[in-house]
Amino acid sequence: QVQLAESGGGFVQAGDSLRLSCVASGRTLSSVTMGWFRQGPAKEREFVAATDWTGYRTYADSVKGRFTISRDNAKNTVVLQMNSLKPDDTAVYYCAADPRVNVRVVDGAQYDYWGQGTRVTVSS
Repeated sequence: QVQLAESGGGFVQAGDSLRLSCVASGRTLSSVTMGWFRQGPAKEREFVAATDWTGYRTYADSVKGRFTISRDNAKNTVVLQMNSLKPDDTAVYYCAADPRVNVRVVDGAQYDYWGQGTRVTVSS
């Protein structure tokens, strides 16, 4: 069993940066694929970024070049650094984990473990 807790959301202006963190407990993250997903107002949940145990990273086209996912296995933490934020980035951001999912999978249904989410609001 894995428990995930996100933090770092907030209210920012367009062009600002935010750093989201996800801390895991219950098992080590070292062999687990970690992902970030988001759900905006009246939108479906969508994939944002993921990283696997090798450090390989994948990103949604909408965030490439602006967001960076990284992990610190020693601290059981995954971070999403978000730069050049846009109003379209407004959403609740969720951390997800799964020991079996491939890092290229963008379907959140494939992930077994989820955090409660942290809200990001980007004002124009």
